[in-house]
Amino acid sequence: MAISLKQAQIDTFAETGFLVVEGMLYKADVEAARSRFEPLFAGEFETGLRPDEWNWRADASPADHTRQICNAWKSDLTLRRIVTREDIGQACAELRGWPGARINQDNVIWKPPGARALGFHQDDSYQDWILPNEMMTCWIVLDDTRANQGTIEYVPGSHVWPLSDPIERFHAPEDPAVELRAAARNAGHEDFETLAIEVPAGSCVLHHGRTWHGSRNNHGPAPRRALVAHCMSSEARFHPRNVSPIYSRYKRQGSEEMDESFFPILWRQDGYRTSWL
Repeated sequence: MAISLKQAQIDTFAETGFLVVEGMLYKADVEAARSRFEPLFAGEFETGLRPDEWNWRADASPADHTRQICNAWKSDLTLRRIVTREDIGQACAELRGWPGARINQDNVIWKPPGARALGFHQDDSYQDWILPNEMMTCWIVLDDTRANQGTIEYVPGSHVWPLSDPIERFHAPEDPAVELRAAARNAGHEDFETLAIEVPAGSCVLHHGRTWHGSRNNHGPAPRRALVAHCMSSEARFHPRNVSPIYSRYKRQGSEEMDESFFPILWRQDGYRTSWL
């Protein structure tokens, strides 16, 4: 079930900074993706490659922290087929006005019952290592979401606020909205509201890289699992000076060009797509 944007959806995104799209995945795709979570977090990597970030380990991490892996697409073929879909790239490019989109990174998010919050933030705050420093995200829902289960929350219209610095504590902050409130004051929107996304499994939400979002504690009886495809412009390049301690390792000496082996192009207006996807 491909994402195909209508003008009314594009207009909604322009106003709010995010767009809900239901029915993105078939039930079989949802179940296949869910089945890969336990092996991944147990360190069973189908391709033999470790993901770039593995932020939760059963033998070392607090049980009440949200579990996260970044760039599982390099480690697992089932998840790769989902997060590198052509229609994700096309939707992200169309909504951000890019000539195409390539994957920046993915996230595998697993918030079991009792898991704590993820701090409210802007994705673009973490992109100073690329030019243009812009991101567009497709958040893919693998469990029916409820407000009390730590679903993602957005601040409508916050994509036009100034870009803030990275937040002090991303995982399990005592107050997940402390930087959000400061940003709202700075933007002259102290009366902001957050919207908790309640949608069925198989849905997705597309959001702008400057839209403030986060998630609170999971107070429900069921887990909240999601895949996240973060995209950037097909024309994105490495910043000549700013360095990401993780992702700048893929920068070739003497060049700012991005290698499609590590940042494949999902869709481009001229019909091009990285051949091995």
